[in-house]
Amino acid sequence: MASKILIVFTSADKGLTGGPSGWYLPEAAHPYYVLAPHFDIDFASPKGANPPVDPVSVANYKDDGSVKFLVDEVVQQKLATCKKLSDVKASDYVAIFYVGGQGPCIDLAFDPVNTELANEFWRTGKIVSAVCHGPGALIGCTDASGQSIFKGRRATCFTVAEEKQLGTQDNIPFQPEEKLKDLGAAFEIADELFGASDHAFVKTVVDGKLLTGQNPASALALGEDVLKALKG
Repeated sequence: MASKILIVFTSADKGLTGGPSGWYLPEAAHPYYVLAPHFDIDFASPKGANPPVDPVSVANYKDDGSVKFLVDEVVQQKLATCKKLSDVKASDYVAIFYVGGQGPCIDLAFDPVNTELANEFWRTGKIVSAVCHGPGALIGCTDASGQSIFKGRRATCFTVAEEKQLGTQDNIPFQPEEKLKDLGAAFEIADELFGASDHAFVKTVVDGKLLTGQNPASALALGEDVLKALKG
């Protein structure tokens, strides 16, 4: 019986405008420290070892978990030996978790290896989870009948309003909120835009085996949702 979780990172270090991209630090760190005490965790990315972290996230997030993640010897070893997606089998895992940052909308969204892997997770009844821009990695994921996994399901992700607030909308080829809606998702958002100091902008959505989180602030809560679903 598999008892491992696969955390997937982008390999894209540049956006369409040439600005920095990569995976977003707290969106990996916070769920990791929720899940790691309970499950073995493997890291994977399209290109394998040393997926690039978005330097903006390193500069902006100085909380204990984020700082620890960057110097944690176990984490650093996992990043250094990060598997290629093409070498990963869904049957080895109970769940998949996609870290956000703009990168997933640049590489994972259009990667047939990623889509095939996500399909295998979904179609074998495993938990499929993603935070912030991470749901962008799942736009090609379908059920056995070929329907998008978002069709008719509740979901969330980084919103257009949040993207515009940061002024980074031109750095990616599509807005994940718009794409999820196009695919038929019943889209849900937090009460406030990301950036306030309380929890009004934390938003996670659990719809069966599909678990999504809206923004960096929602990553911890989404990790807790995944743990709850697995311990269910």
